[in-house]
Amino acid sequence: MIATMSVGSRYKRVAQEVAAQCQACDRDASEVTVLAVSKTVGLEEVQEAIDAGACAFGENRPDELMRKAQAFPDVAWHFIGNIQSRRIKDIVAYADLIHSVYKPEHLAKIDAAAAEHNTCQSILLEVNVSGEESKSGLAPKDVFSVLKASFAFSHLCVVGLMTMAPRNGAEVIDETFSGLRSLQQTLQAACLDEGIDHPLPVLSMGMTEDWPEAIAEGSTIVRIGRAIFDDAFE
Repeated sequence: MIATMSVGSRYKRVAQEVAAQCQACDRDASEVTVLAVSKTVGLEEVQEAIDAGACAFGENRPDELMRKAQAFPDVAWHFIGNIQSRRIKDIVAYADLIHSVYKPEHLAKIDAAAAEHNTCQSILLEVNVSGEESKSGLAPKDVFSVLKASFAFSHLCVVGLMTMAPRNGAEVIDETFSGLRSLQQTLQAACLDEGIDHPLPVLSMGMTEDWPEAIAEGSTIVRIGRAIFDDAFE
């Protein structure tokens, strides 16, 4: 019987592979955060990943975000799931970064929740680069207007963009990631044209199946769950 790798061993393997891909792409490994997506596991597995060096985790449900962030307050917690208006206060209370903002009406609610904590909430705008009907997110043509709308709020800051690639071929995956990187550059230039210096340094793209391609296109956060926490993933 072949023994399965531990969570810690899998995390270290992923971190090494990410560092190697960064080197292959002439990038510094410090530019890319491995976000350990812990949505399917409990506190014990999170602790194992922390012991192996993980310092940032992603959750897609507010209750799990709250539970795990309370248990492990010394690591970063990101919210990567669908945002329900009634749970925004809970998300803002514990999320260092929210990846999945795409509804303009959520901006004011996030700002108000952050004001209650006397903080500035970092967020990413979720973009549906591929145009898949099954995926959430802003159409690329609508992102600039939402970005500009965010400037009216003093307790939130758009620090970058997030997308998910379809699973139907390497070419489409590459086009999705390169499309987000191109949009990042277009938005930064559009801001400068209006006299606004607003860099968008964060690109959250790439998951277990496609993170190498994402790093090649400039990703700064790769969201990896199964390759770290799934015993079946060897």
